[in-house]
Amino acid sequence: MFRPQTYYLILCLVITGVLPFIFPLWIDTTGKTFFFMMDIVYVSLFGLSTTLSLLSILSHKKRQQQFVMGRLNMILNLILLGLFVYRTLNLSGETATVSEKGIGMFLPIFSIVFLVLANKAIKKDEDLVKSVDRLR
Repeated sequence: MFRPQTYYLILCLVITGVLPFIFPLWIDTTGKTFFFMMDIVYVSLFGLSTTLSLLSILSHKKRQQQFVMGRLNMILNLILLGLFVYRTLNLSGETATVSEKGIGMFLPIFSIVFLVLANKAIKKDEDLVKSVDRLR
């Protein structure tokens, strides 16, 4: 049986590692769907987020390291979300390239939610271990 944070991290791994291949980020003005693999920046950010989730799952014995990786992953997903917002708002009156937002654009939000839940569970485990150590 796994700890709760492992389930949350596995869900985060699926959200950042599998779902971007299925759901497009947006549909441009010509009607062409835009997937994350069409831009190297999005590929690298989704790849880093997936790698951090996997490393966090594999370092289940080191709760502090897992907590820090979760925080870094949240920051990475916030950067990714910021890039999506920047792209859709399109600064300084340029021609709009995004005509319709896809589900893939909201994946970092779901990832952040599961990372917060995982970090809460890690913190709860850490507090439990500290309380047991105090009793000894």
